[in-house]
Amino acid sequence: MSRIGNIPVVIPDKVKVQINGRNISAEGPKGKLEMTFHERIQTRLENKTVLVRRSGETRQDKALHGLTQRLISNMIKGVHEGFQKKLEIQGVGFRAAVQGKVLNLSLGKSHPINYPIPGDIKVTVTDNVFITIDGPDKQKVGAVAADIRGYYPPEPYKGKGVRYVGEHILRKEGKTAQSK
Repeated sequence: MSRIGNIPVVIPDKVKVQINGRNISAEGPKGKLEMTFHERIQTRLENKTVLVRRSGETRQDKALHGLTQRLISNMIKGVHEGFQKKLEIQGVGFRAAVQGKVLNLSLGKSHPINYPIPGDIKVTVTDNVFITIDGPDKQKVGAVAADIRGYYPPEPYKGKGVRYVGEHILRKEGKTAQSK
């Protein structure tokens, strides 16, 4: 039995949800999202909640039940409140700047890295080293943050690179001179 799948998803006042067959769409102050769920899952709208039910008791049905409930919950939360990831750049001369719809990163390479910002994602840079990524789609916000971090992941010797705010990097000891 999926405990998460049985939890009803409460719809806030400012959010509109529509279910058409296997498609569900949510619209709120932060944007609009749509999703198509698996054919073995049924959803229905009651009062101000979305109920998710499965058609069978197979292992796949149980997994899809909880997954679909969480995806719908994240979709409604995203259009109502939005999601946010914060990154921090560490290193001498490392910096970032937003120029229109492009994030310009200077990460110690011979060339600047220009990352095109997707349409529904908002990126802000403060103090040239703190990057904030906002958007209604949790998956897309996480993917953008992972893409930016992937250009220069934190290295364990000096700690330089792009990291999530609050991420702890295990540091290694460097080489030591041997005496004869």
